[in-house]
Amino acid sequence: EIGVRLVGSEMCIRDSNNTKRKAEIFMLRGKIVVVGAGFVGSTTAYTIMLDGFFREIVLIDVNKDKADGDALDMAHGTSFLKPVSVYSGDWKDCADADIVVITAGVNQKVGETRIDLLKRNTEIFKSIVENVMKYAPIDVILLTVTNPVDILTYITYKLSGLPKQQIIGSGTVLDTSRLKYLISKHTGIDARYCHTYIIGEHGDSEVAAWSITNIAGMSMKSFFEHYGKCTDEDLQAMYSEVKNSAYEIIQKKGATYYAIATAVARIVECISGGENSVLTISSVLNGEYGIEDISLSIPTQVSGYGVERILDVPFNEIELQGLRSSAKTLKDSLKSIGF
Repeated sequence: EIGVRLVGSEMCIRDSNNTKRKAEIFMLRGKIVVVGAGFVGSTTAYTIMLDGFFREIVLIDVNKDKADGDALDMAHGTSFLKPVSVYSGDWKDCADADIVVITAGVNQKVGETRIDLLKRNTEIFKSIVENVMKYAPIDVILLTVTNPVDILTYITYKLSGLPKQQIIGSGTVLDTSRLKYLISKHTGIDARYCHTYIIGEHGDSEVAAWSITNIAGMSMKSFFEHYGKCTDEDLQAMYSEVKNSAYEIIQKKGATYYAIATAVARIVECISGGENSVLTISSVLNGEYGIEDISLSIPTQVSGYGVERILDVPFNEIELQGLRSSAKTLKDSLKSIGF
């Protein structure tokens, strides 16, 4: 078997022995399918359309009228953008997809536990993954966005039968961006020069990696020795705000979708362009950091194949303990639904 994926200006070839070779080829923009035309799915498709990295964007939803309406609404603006075809479709449209983004799922009902919600979304994912894999090519990359994203990323891996490198969750890419935003607010430095990570679960057990946080190449300690101050209470306040941001936004407007759409667009941009950028996506660990057989977020090199490699970052012992505790929390949730 030969796996082929277009990466930047090169065609990357990975043979059955997992040996990677490269051949020069003109770059072609590919096809992306978004499953779920709710707030997150439609906003994600729109953001990807604006970025101009794909020649085809397909929306699939159980509510065909909603998918039709969103696709038509977006298509009417394509004359202002790079050439792109946006349309609604069905499972057969996964046949030549490079990436399938899964945003479909159900929201938590009043009085419903997190485990009840997980059970319902697991059943939905069984149907989605089965239908996608009936038609999708063997080198397709599946990107899970639906919450609880780490658990559903792992379930997608188990159901799809694809190599773990091709299964990605949006993970803590957004959480990390939220923390960079807050550090930027505190320091007055452009968020693009505030470097940090949120690792572990996308949820209550996530961990802020303060030990490796730096501002324009300066450690936090060094930066604040020269410019302003930052107390332990300030750090805790930023971490708490990151962890509770979604709850606050949902309370105020009912759902979060703009920032997660930009996060997902950034992930698919890395894949489409073969960037080898480092993002805190959720992926299946196999012994890294002493953690096995669960998906969670670690700084990861993202290439045209999906997960190129999970990086061995020197977190401090407290952060490592938090990471392993986060992994246990996720495994316990999986056990609770018998998976």
